[in-house]
Amino acid sequence: MARSNVYITNTVKCRPPENRNPSSSEISACSNFLDNQIDLISPNIIILLGKVAAERLLNTSEPMVSLRGKVHSYRDTNIPVLVFYHPAYLLRSPGEKSKVWDDILFMKTIANVS
Repeated sequence: MARSNVYITNTVKCRPPENRNPSSSEISACSNFLDNQIDLISPNIIILLGKVAAERLLNTSEPMVSLRGKVHSYRDTNIPVLVFYHPAYLLRSPGEKSKVWDDILFMKTIANVS
């Protein structure tokens, strides 16, 4: 997948102090920006990195293990949404990195990318 075909954004538009997870009020304050970005870009697929992004876009509190390996949908669209582990988690848990390779292979079957 060419970098020029990838758009990267965040759930919140500024990092919370001390690198903590954003609060629900911070996520809510930025939600319109994120929704507008997605609407403007109209992506072929959305990859959510981590639980914070998954909770926000999928409106769920399911654990990561339940969210990975499934095709979700963005709102009422046909845009497929996949959930991957967050890179920070993988740095703390290097034994889990092979699961991301499985996620990438799954993504390729969904998005028809090489």
